[in-house]
Amino acid sequence: MALLAVGGILILMTNMQVGNLFGARRSTVITLYNGAFDSSSALFLIIKLVHEAGVSLRALFLVLSACSSIHVVRTFFLLPRHFIPYPLPEKYSYGVSCGKAKPQSLESSTENSIKTSAEETPLQTEFGSKQVKSFRDCVMSRFFFWHLIWLSVIQLRHYLFIGTLNPMLQRLTAGEPSLVSKYINAFAATQLCGVLCAPWNGIIMDRYKGKPRAEGESEQEADLRASVLSLALTAFQCVLFSMFASIPSLPLQYATFILQVLNRSFLYGGNAAFISMAFPSCHFGKVYGLVMALSALFSIMQYPCVTLVKDVLNGDPFYVNIGLTILSLLAFVHPISVYLHCRSQAAQRRNKL
Repeated sequence: MALLAVGGILILMTNMQVGNLFGARRSTVITLYNGAFDSSSALFLIIKLVHEAGVSLRALFLVLSACSSIHVVRTFFLLPRHFIPYPLPEKYSYGVSCGKAKPQSLESSTENSIKTSAEETPLQTEFGSKQVKSFRDCVMSRFFFWHLIWLSVIQLRHYLFIGTLNPMLQRLTAGEPSLVSKYINAFAATQLCGVLCAPWNGIIMDRYKGKPRAEGESEQEADLRASVLSLALTAFQCVLFSMFASIPSLPLQYATFILQVLNRSFLYGGNAAFISMAFPSCHFGKVYGLVMALSALFSIMQYPCVTLVKDVLNGDPFYVNIGLTILSLLAFVHPISVYLHCRSQAAQRRNKL
């Protein structure tokens, strides 16, 4: 289980860089990877149905292991040895060439300098002539802090909803087992739709980024400007989902389930997309891993909240839901902060002109 958990998240982290190869569709690809990862539990449903048809679990797991060999083959023969840079250097290629640039007969640069410019120093163009930020500078930045708060608050809301779902349904159905089972099955079915919802977040960012750039606006500034709408929309979805979850109405929970899976797919896809935009790609894995680890520590708050609901509030999460809805408003600070940064950058460009 430990190997599956570590291997799974590493596959996600490394493959999200593939989005760098798609230019204008970069955010869509990144969010699609996150949505597919989020909806991978659909494979369990397939295995369950095939197993019930008479195929042994041993045979099914052997087939899964054989299919996993595709990752090994692709890693050695298709992916570059190091990270995939963004923006891509001119003439960048991948596969067996391992990210080396194709030779250019009209240029006088040597083969070594071509290799270096393609893979060893791919981030020179990412921030123009500016020095690439160190990992420490990334962690100490305002972007990192507010992004961590944004992710942690919304993620805590989702974890607590799942943790209190069963007692909430028990209370709303007066303990009727068939009704509880019906709503639990409905909730499980909606979780498979993450792969359908996640790319919409990336499409929103890519289309917004496609607007004409202001004079002097860099690629990174255009990315950040495009992320504001996504961050704000995700925070709004969380508040709306939290409000629906707070209303003690059983039929309304169907809408709550839909909002939950929509918001969760936007959350994790937007998280990865923003990190790839706001920080140098050479630090993507470290920043992404640190953000996820710190947000997981913050999520420990769910345990005292669940204990409060069960032992003090007699299984009624209403007051805890109200408190979390108010806390969710804190997530709006992040898109506002990014918007103010983009406006400040635009004002500096106008002053220079």
